Amino acid sequence: MLVWGADRLVYGASASALNLGFSPLVIGITIVGFGTSVPEMVVSAVAAFQGNPGLADGNAIGSNTANMGLILGIAALVQPLTVRSETLRREYPLMFAVMLLTLLLMLDLSLSRLDGMLLLAGLVGLTILVVRLGLCQNRRDPMASEYKSEIPGRVPMGRSLFWLGLGLGVLLISSRILVWGAVNIAYALGVSDFVIGLTIVAIGTSMPELATSVMSAVKKEHDIALGNILGSNMFNLLAVLGLSAAISPHRLEPLILRRDMVVMVAFSIGLFIMGFGFRGDGRVNRWEGALLLTAYLAYLLVLCRSLQ
Repeated sequence: MLVWGADRLVYGASASALNLGFSPLVIGITIVGFGTSVPEMVVSAVAAFQGNPGLADGNAIGSNTANMGLILGIAALVQPLTVRSETLRREYPLMFAVMLLTLLLMLDLSLSRLDGMLLLAGLVGLTILVVRLGLCQNRRDPMASEYKSEIPGRVPMGRSLFWLGLGLGVLLISSRILVWGAVNIAYALGVSDFVIGLTIVAIGTSMPELATSVMSAVKKEHDIALGNILGSNMFNLLAVLGLSAAISPHRLEPLILRRDMVVMVAFSIGLFIMGFGFRGDGRVNRWEGALLLTAYLAYLLVLCRSLQ
């Protein structure tokens, strides 16, 4: 339900934006790039409303790590990824800037309502910057043609809004079910909501990214496969953590800085080295994909040991 709802929401939003005259590249790097993270945002909002903000924190950080290790690793094993997009090269510094902002706000081991509002303000600023990048590169960026083939053609506005509303409704219902199940699993195992968010919930809410990236790799739309990950990671930190803190200010578990943020930053640096393309096109080979996947499985093993 979560995956299907996210797919319908992105479909309806993309078709509606196309009807309103937005270009395929702008739609792709905003609605499609950020839209696959809607499950994380809705699940985290529901968790925060129910008094389980630790689940939201784990979901945001765990989803980012899963995006780079599990999802991009599998996508590169399916099809080595060649990255040609100048837009993506300009998004790398933005991703690191977003991580730095998040780390600075977390140093006091708390996320206040002010921190949440700052993160949400950062999301607005990021969206404006990304749209400007898309407009500057629109005519010559190879990612534009990839998104053009993926975004639905002219769909009547009424039908677009129907799918948008239905997708959002299904997302809300399925997110409520997922949070209910995750919290009860945490109680049954005697572990924190945060650890469950890092593992079960993070992987579950990352399924839309997995579907998008693997299908993009199969279709040789490599820039979309990586762009989906970069957009999702920035959205998770700004929107998911920001919304959670704005709804329910809370203290953070100390391990989030000592272990999980360190792992996320390490994956980000590794992805930058692999995919930036210092002397031409960036490329994530199969052996690099295997390395990402192996590192993620090792991280999961460490987390599973903490469940015992």
